[in-house]
Amino acid sequence: MNSSTRMNKLDVLQVKVEVLRAEHQDLDAAITALEEASHYDALRIKRLKKQKLALKDQIVSIENQMTPDIIA
Repeated sequence: MNSSTRMNKLDVLQVKVEVLRAEHQDLDAAITALEEASHYDALRIKRLKKQKLALKDQIVSIENQMTPDIIA
């Protein structure tokens, strides 16, 4: 694999991470707004928190792909 191909793959992964982080922040804002609302929808908040956790897992997974394996 040449360096330009490797660079392109890393660029794609970085963009994916940025998109997922933005979605994660949006969910965080939505959860905060729902928690502060007078009509508290616990089930919806629980679902959004699960979604947020799944996004975090995806972010960590992609970041692990971006980090080279180092043999200690």
